[in-house]
Amino acid sequence: MIDVLFFAGLRDAVGESKVTVEATNITVEQLKEKLLESYDLPNLQQAMIAINEEYATDDAIVENGDVVAFIPPVSGG
Repeated sequence: MIDVLFFAGLRDAVGESKVTVEATNITVEQLKEKLLESYDLPNLQQAMIAINEEYATDDAIVENGDVVAFIPPVSGG
């Protein structure tokens, strides 16, 4: 199982800050595809990704027990 954390607008779109995905040894891109099947996440492709609190790319492998965070772009002034 993979714990997935959402922040800001992604959290609002999902309706909760954490979900669990039944998968292992998949890429971040494959995880994104699974999430997009279940949730309307318009900014997911622009989000920064962290696996176990270290930034990662779409080709990084996510393993059982990992925590993946999706952090959408923010703006401010």
